[in-house]
Amino acid sequence: MNEHVSPTVSVITPTFNAEQFIGDTIQSVQNQTFTDWEMIIIDDSSTDRTVETVKKYIKDDDRIRIIERSENGGPAKTRNAGLKATRGRYIAFLDSDDEWLDKKLAVQLEYMQKTQTAFTHTAYERVQIHTDQTKVIKPVAVPSIISYKQLLKRNVIGCLTVMIDTKQTGDIQMPDIRSRQDYALWLELTRKGFEAHGINEVLANYHVRLGSVSSNKWNMAKQNWRVYRDVEKLSFPIAAWYFTHYAFLKTKEYMHYIKKDC
Repeated sequence: MNEHVSPTVSVITPTFNAEQFIGDTIQSVQNQTFTDWEMIIIDDSSTDRTVETVKKYIKDDDRIRIIERSENGGPAKTRNAGLKATRGRYIAFLDSDDEWLDKKLAVQLEYMQKTQTAFTHTAYERVQIHTDQTKVIKPVAVPSIISYKQLLKRNVIGCLTVMIDTKQTGDIQMPDIRSRQDYALWLELTRKGFEAHGINEVLANYHVRLGSVSSNKWNMAKQNWRVYRDVEKLSFPIAAWYFTHYAFLKTKEYMHYIKKDC
């Protein structure tokens, strides 16, 4: 992170072929009641008009910057390029097809500054978008505090809701893995003693689209195992114990969603 500490919040938004959604994402940041932010959009070598769309917003709002990557490197490399360019004390994440509610930054910052908390996240709405473009919206509540061992059992932290105080944590980077790199960072922070504080107020909309990396449950399970073994370096028995919890809780969650859809 650069020495200059203003603006207060740096928003990290990776993009890849997000022309259809990025405008709504940017506008949700521009609509924040808290206005002292910068938005760093890192384009991972898109082949559509994502970059041109972003530059139209940059012309009218100098709080928005873009970093253009010359070759596609995946979400971890893309987010990390943005993290290296931040100027704010507080880091927030927002993917290119998600949105924040207007009070998101204000509510979260007030809580963190009052409590001197380094790592927070909030409740959000999960918006399932089907192939016929119909939507199923479900609120996702969050616990008040999550420890490292609790987080190993289940990731209940939505990346789009996270805010981190780097004055307390130091500079951050995500492990360079195909997916679950955000989860790996949350584990690192909680392992270091920065428990995740949950604000149980819906402040964001998380979109799940058919075919996205995060919508493929089998791939997610494999990546979770990789996080246990390759990133956290858990022994096989301990990794298997936590993976059993993960599989059970994920299956229970999935069945809950199916039941509500019926």
